[in-house]
Amino acid sequence: MYDMISFGPAGVDTLVDVADANVHCSRKQKNCEICLRYGDKIITESMVAKTAYNAMNNAVGSARLGLRTAFHTAVGDDHNGERILATLKKEKVATRYVNIEKGFFSNASVVINYHSERTILVYHEKYRPRFPKLSGTKLVYLTSSIGREYKSLYLNVAKHFENRPGVIVGCNPGSYQLKDGVKNMRRLLKRTNVLFLNREEARLLTGIKKEKNIRQLLDGMRGLGATIAVLTEGPKGSYVSDGKQYLKLGILEVPVIERTGCGDSYATAFMVALYHKQNLVEAMRWGTFNASSVLQHIGPQDGLLTLTKLRSLSRKYNSLVPRSF
Repeated sequence: MYDMISFGPAGVDTLVDVADANVHCSRKQKNCEICLRYGDKIITESMVAKTAYNAMNNAVGSARLGLRTAFHTAVGDDHNGERILATLKKEKVATRYVNIEKGFFSNASVVINYHSERTILVYHEKYRPRFPKLSGTKLVYLTSSIGREYKSLYLNVAKHFENRPGVIVGCNPGSYQLKDGVKNMRRLLKRTNVLFLNREEARLLTGIKKEKNIRQLLDGMRGLGATIAVLTEGPKGSYVSDGKQYLKLGILEVPVIERTGCGDSYATAFMVALYHKQNLVEAMRWGTFNASSVLQHIGPQDGLLTLTKLRSLSRKYNSLVPRSF
């Protein structure tokens, strides 16, 4: 029996700090592009490799917050795969559902950091979809595809947990799913308790291109089937609705080192708060504190909090609370 089973990819991020670049934006600072000199050798400020990817961030973060956590993913039989497995073992994440794919590479990304913002180049290996025979759990977190083919995984997760109403299912679709739209995940969305998206993702998935206000996006997210809609917006904070409450919470002002994994850390602590029977107000606060810690570290996992540290921050910053809007 587990407290959390996380489904999705694992990989290794190579994080590159670039100083010699330019950003070009269209009018009103939209559609910005990072520009590097073509055909040149660009000197970087730093370069470091870290285990990463959204589902692994959730699995490691959940275990660090004290949950008995298992992780369903696939890795290649390469050095990066060994590194991922070693990290999971160190963080006490159960690997019984991890498939080691012979002859395949592990997923990998290059994260280009420039002025505290990041642009990510992502490679997803073409793993064969497999769905394990699962033990019981109390929480489920499903992110982007383990490989490029996600439809069978999303369908199997939906089927498996449809008749288990006591299990809280959290979903944060990835780029492939968002590009395809709701057609291939309707069944999963109807079984989703908590849907996590940022503003652009919410527009894409709901089809609302020009929202009148944040409420419209939150209602659109819930209209897809989710009980609770969570919309994160980076430095602007987060918004949450269960249809009865509409809550907004700002951020905890901290020095920003690097933003990778900020949304994953928020979603992880939010889900763990629900596991501990916390209300939406406290779930938002837990998410914010976890995200603020990750922002102060390089990579998406180094800053993930323990439950003791998270509760300490909650007491210290007891004035940081959501407001209704």
